[in-house]
Amino acid sequence: MKELTDKGLLPKYNTFKSFPFLASRNWGIKMMNFSARIFNGKKIKGLYNEERFIPSKNGGPDIRVRIFKPLNVERKLPLLQYIHGGGYILGSPEMTPNLDIIKQFIEKRPCVVIAPAYRRALDAPYPAAFNDCYDTLLWAKENAEELGIYDDNFMVAGHSGGGGLTAAVALKARDTKDFNLAFQMPFYPMIDDRQNTKSAKEMTSVPVWNAKSNKKGWDSYLKNLRDNNEEIPPYAAAARNKDYKNFPPTISFVGDLEPFKDETIAYINALKEEGIDTKFKLYKGAYHGFDAYVPDAQISKDAVKFTYDSFGEFYDKYINL
Repeated sequence: MKELTDKGLLPKYNTFKSFPFLASRNWGIKMMNFSARIFNGKKIKGLYNEERFIPSKNGGPDIRVRIFKPLNVERKLPLLQYIHGGGYILGSPEMTPNLDIIKQFIEKRPCVVIAPAYRRALDAPYPAAFNDCYDTLLWAKENAEELGIYDDNFMVAGHSGGGGLTAAVALKARDTKDFNLAFQMPFYPMIDDRQNTKSAKEMTSVPVWNAKSNKKGWDSYLKNLRDNNEEIPPYAAAARNKDYKNFPPTISFVGDLEPFKDETIAYINALKEEGIDTKFKLYKGAYHGFDAYVPDAQISKDAVKFTYDSFGEFYDKYINL
């Protein structure tokens, strides 16, 4: 696939070829997650920063969350939940590039961002991460006055595995009406555990995330369900949903050299067929996470601009202040 890669992404191609190898082995996952702990509690300069431990509604341990908001703002603001990526097995809210992503959202339009440090799949398979993310939004609604937020018109966003959790949260919110989502932003989301699309099967040697690391992520996340021969529900893998009516407006993009290309396109097309307002771009020659890992490439700059311009457009259109 190297010959098909955008020239701006080529300098880092070989550097990131080792990522899927590490992410497909338990020792590699544990090593990367242990290393990530050094970033816990890291702050974003120029913003209000807080760390809280909030109660689980499903018998799990307290959920560590990071809360960020603009300084010196007295009025209420809308809430954006940002769910970090990592294939359900890796990451934290503070790992690069997550804090920069959060800062850019707040700088583009004023909002309070809450980022859960959800449980990762090697330690706690589905439904742990999903419950942690959903419970965080329920807690935010219950504590809206203290947080200085509106208790409706929430926004939710995430990249990769965080995009998959975003789509799952949006689905349950649609089903239960526990809270209203103004719009969602699942960027190159990990949503189809079946891995039977052309891109999921053929992207075996691309950098950052490939078919092998994808299999490891899903095997880890769905372990309890598969061990017990249980049906995989759409809240675990959002592509299994068959009803796309009444979804919130949706923003997404994906590269064409990564496993999630086909499932992302299918997801967006299903929303479009139901008349859901969507903004979507496909980036030719882009591997997984290109916007974050090679930020100086022109194609990455375009994806970043698309992200925050689209966020601003939907904020102005769907957030009722």
